[in-house]
Amino acid sequence: MKRVYGSPKSMNVSEEKDEDSTVKCRERRRRRMAKRKMKMASVIAVTREEKHNCGTNSTEGAASMSLNISVAETPPVYGMTSVIGRQREMEDEVSVRTSLCRPEINGFRPVHFFGVFDGHGGRHVSALCKEHMHVIMEEELMRVKVDGGGGVDEMWRAAINRSFERMDEMAIGLCVCGAAGSSGSSFSICRCSTRFSFMGSTAVVSMVTKEYVFVANCGDSRAVLCRNGRAMPLSFDHKPDREDERGRIEGCGGRIMFSNGARVQGILAVSRAIGDRLLKQWVTSEPEISITKREAEDEFLILGSDGLWDVLSSELACNIVHECLQENKNPSVKARVEGASSGGAYPSRSELAATLLVRLALGRRSTDNMSVIVIDLR
Repeated sequence: MKRVYGSPKSMNVSEEKDEDSTVKCRERRRRRMAKRKMKMASVIAVTREEKHNCGTNSTEGAASMSLNISVAETPPVYGMTSVIGRQREMEDEVSVRTSLCRPEINGFRPVHFFGVFDGHGGRHVSALCKEHMHVIMEEELMRVKVDGGGGVDEMWRAAINRSFERMDEMAIGLCVCGAAGSSGSSFSICRCSTRFSFMGSTAVVSMVTKEYVFVANCGDSRAVLCRNGRAMPLSFDHKPDREDERGRIEGCGGRIMFSNGARVQGILAVSRAIGDRLLKQWVTSEPEISITKREAEDEFLILGSDGLWDVLSSELACNIVHECLQENKNPSVKARVEGASSGGAYPSRSELAATLLVRLALGRRSTDNMSVIVIDLR
């Protein structure tokens, strides 16, 4: 018997179902593809946004970094030089420490240290000052805590005074040979050299900050500020015949004698100094301190030992440095000092200016050691 598996009617129904399934599959596929396209479009949009945000953040970060760099305080440009002059021994010393410390007393901003030390009786004390003064100054400044109980100026003065006092104690208590003596009234030390008793040094020290110039002077080295083209003294020489110094010395039982100039007890030509153990009763190490607020017209600061100031006035020195530091200065200015150093080249106009000052002083027959620091404040 022949079997029949489907009738025409049933076969038509099956074909219709297959067609429906095919149509539905195509529709589902189109929907899936549409969803995928929408998803891809969303991903691309998000990626572009992230890239845009990343670029924006990078730009903002770079701008912020640039701003931080621009507002950072850079050390002042300076130049210095020292020459033995017409002496047999070099007793001057120079010390520079930019960004010495960031004390609370200065709002945690940098303090730049500059010092000129003119020794007498030998270089022992001036060498000690070069090696230790900035270290002591840093310790004293970092020790100060601003608690609102006193004026900031007085805190600075107290810290500077303590620094000079500690430096003086070291100078009178440490012999040339390195032996340490007592700091009592007898100042007993080893007896390897009697010269030690008369060794000392002047000291002119400046701490430069963004807002102020602090100068501490003990002796006849000098600090001069040039403001708007004019010389402005920030220190005054401590000479035995200065009226107030003479009164102080005589009030302590000392005498001023004239032998090639006024001298304490006929020996020392300055009335204040670090060291000088046997003259300590009359020769104090207490510095005179000036605090000067910086102004836009400030051009530069000169620190120099007396070998310079013996033959150059403060006004002439400022005029010379002013010309050297000009942006459009005459090239002949540099030509006049070519060959002043073995290299014949100067890393900064400040060093060129310092060299020119020393050469002029030598030409004016200065007989002493000379040390000069020129600090550009612009």
